[in-house]
Amino acid sequence: MSGAAEEFRGVAGRFGEVVAAVPADRWDAPAPVDGWVARDVVRHLVEWFPGFLAGGSDVVLPPVPSVDDDPVVAWESFAGSVQSLLDDPATADRSFDNPHTGSWPLPQAVSQFFTSDVFLHTWDLAVASGQDPALDPERCAGMLAGMEQWEEAMRSSGQYGPRVPVPDDAPAQDRLMGFIGRDPAWRP
Repeated sequence: MSGAAEEFRGVAGRFGEVVAAVPADRWDAPAPVDGWVARDVVRHLVEWFPGFLAGGSDVVLPPVPSVDDDPVVAWESFAGSVQSLLDDPATADRSFDNPHTGSWPLPQAVSQFFTSDVFLHTWDLAVASGQDPALDPERCAGMLAGMEQWEEAMRSSGQYGPRVPVPDDAPAQDRLMGFIGRDPAWRP
């Protein structure tokens, strides 16, 4: 089993725990992403990645149930499809080729572009739904260190808001959230 498969299992598992614990009356609560509600966090993850993946490989993920009907089932179905892809030994030999990102081994592309996104959006959904937003501090520090060197490209992509200032001695999670444009103190 690849490192990307195990990484996704852990990150997606944590996100799945947060998804499963969202109270039914909180799916339409505001989320930290401007204009989003809690449900939109799940919608974003299950909707953007299939097209991205198919655009750089021959992988077509199966459709998932509607996020509007049942975000928990939609996430479980989608995460299961991605996990099956990563668990498949043949995936290790596949490549992902995209004019914007270059060529990658497929498992590394999933890790770099999707697993990282799931990790970051775990905070969004936890905060929107009133859950503990704690993330792995080591992963937060590692992601922040890696992302800081690409700040100009990331900001120009339009995928990240302006950096929110946080103290230099703030916990790694707060510094990471501030870096990607989230106010670590945000609450609905």
